[in-house]
Amino acid sequence: MRATSLKLLAGVALAVMGTAADADTLQEALLKAYQTNPTITAQRAAQRATDENVPIARSQALPGINANGGVTDNVVQANNNFLNPSRFGNAAVNVSLPVYSGGAVKNGIRAAETRVEAGRATLRGTEADLFTNVVAAYMNVIRDEAVVGLNQQNVQVLSTNFQASQDRFQVGDLTRTDVAQSEARLALARAQLQSAEAQLISSRENYIAVVGTPPDGLQTPPPLPNLPDSPASAVTSALDNNPTLDAARKRRDATRYDVSVAKASRLPRLALVTGGTYINYLGSIPTVANGQAIPNSATAATAGVSFTLPLFQGGRPAAQVRQAEALRSQAIEQETGAERQVVSQTRSAFAMWQSAQQVINSAETAVGANRLSLEGVRAENSVGTRTILDILNAEQELLNSQVTLVTARRDAYVAGFALLAAMGQAEARDLGLEGGVLYDPTLNYKRVRNKFNDFGGDGEPDAVSVSTANTPAQNATVERKLDPVLESPVDRNPALTTGAASPNRQ
Repeated sequence: MRATSLKLLAGVALAVMGTAADADTLQEALLKAYQTNPTITAQRAAQRATDENVPIARSQALPGINANGGVTDNVVQANNNFLNPSRFGNAAVNVSLPVYSGGAVKNGIRAAETRVEAGRATLRGTEADLFTNVVAAYMNVIRDEAVVGLNQQNVQVLSTNFQASQDRFQVGDLTRTDVAQSEARLALARAQLQSAEAQLISSRENYIAVVGTPPDGLQTPPPLPNLPDSPASAVTSALDNNPTLDAARKRRDATRYDVSVAKASRLPRLALVTGGTYINYLGSIPTVANGQAIPNSATAATAGVSFTLPLFQGGRPAAQVRQAEALRSQAIEQETGAERQVVSQTRSAFAMWQSAQQVINSAETAVGANRLSLEGVRAENSVGTRTILDILNAEQELLNSQVTLVTARRDAYVAGFALLAAMGQAEARDLGLEGGVLYDPTLNYKRVRNKFNDFGGDGEPDAVSVSTANTPAQNATVERKLDPVLESPVDRNPALTTGAASPNRQ
């Protein structure tokens, strides 16, 4: 089965014989999207924001240092105390070191770290979704270019038929009905061509939206290896590797720590505290009283232990615990929902992939049979045993089977890639993208995890994604010609995705 599927998927060029010297490849399209698509760059920024939750949580376990001060003027003074200062300034520094917080800090850090892992899985899922969209956009352009070419070819053939019908009518060989049938079929073919051209323009514009640049002579995509041989094996792989399901599981795990954090709000807290105070009367009191020198400034220092035991908080801790438990229940149900979706998505992709392969086999047979049928009908018409309408019908049936074939080849490749994506084998690390180091979300996490500087920052961000406002409006020009027998070349390039065989997975 695998050999057959690879042979079929390798022919997704849809019989478009092009010059590959300066054409785009699927790997190039994937790389452009990976580097500049706003969906993936935005998700990377979201992950960097998620990383910051860890140092935020860790800050609750670090010492807190506060300084305060001020200058006070006593506008109205008591007249019975000559030592009452008219003004004074004071400054104080306090240091607090948490020692015990009921496990709130520890569990808060664990929850933040688990959500970082969930964010990384979400980023992987975003990559897989983006690459699936790129493959679909890429194959849509190839399919629609082929369909436009087929319809252009059909219009040319019907135009020749119509002219021949008019010529034969002039010599009395055909009737006006034959000419009208040829004219009607030609008009219908032109309408179908216009519809196909509009679809091609739409597909090219969608390609720009996803990839960032216009399509340029798209080459035959490489084959898709490591496709499963049954829905059961596909689902098994998906349950182990699907990034969306992995993210749901991590979010579920994080809620366990959230419950512990909520419970800690009703436990005692212990902290070490120390501080220093300086006061200066700014020369506003006498320097000598009753023969005693009076200093105009003073300092003091304190150190001790702060202990807090909550006795009654109006039911707030219990409400927070119930809330955290309900959110955990929600996360558990969402994990089950994600699992259901992954199973459904995987089985559906497998069914669509297999169905498309069967359609390819049938369509290839139909194209060959319709071609022979058309040749036979034309020959029989030349000896008077077939009508013009028979020829027109045979030509339309050939066109329909050709369109069915190129569409099935597109569907097979897209469904196969979607199947690999559902199985967690169509991410950046699997695709062999060449053009730079792959984005590593762990680097930013390692950079910020242990930071404690209150005055840090990364500066005003610049756009990473590329605007497409200046790209030219697309047209329906098809420069490459169709092979008349719709035989696709066999692609000998390396496979698109290594999947589970990726070195990163070993």
